[in-house]
Amino acid sequence: MSDEVEVVRNDAEGRYEVLVDGVVAGFTEFRADEEGRLVFPHTEVDPAYGGRGLGSTLVGGAMKDAAARGETVVPVCPFVVKYVDTHDVPGLKVHRRS
Repeated sequence: MSDEVEVVRNDAEGRYEVLVDGVVAGFTEFRADEEGRLVFPHTEVDPAYGGRGLGSTLVGGAMKDAAARGETVVPVCPFVVKYVDTHDVPGLKVHRRS
């Protein structure tokens, strides 16, 4: 049994969502700061979908999409910080808060 997993950007909600068979299983929120960078303050995966690596799939998809769009990300959420610290995302521009 294999579930269909996809990551989509939902601009209306200000988040990227990970869908499992078309159902939202988690999200990572973003908002543009005063310089137009995408700040990622929070990531959440429904516990019913835990243990499947969906958090990494979600954040990885979000970072790849942001890189493809030429956007700069500001990781604030600890999960997003850890992801960008441990994964190479070609073309991703990261601005770290002091």
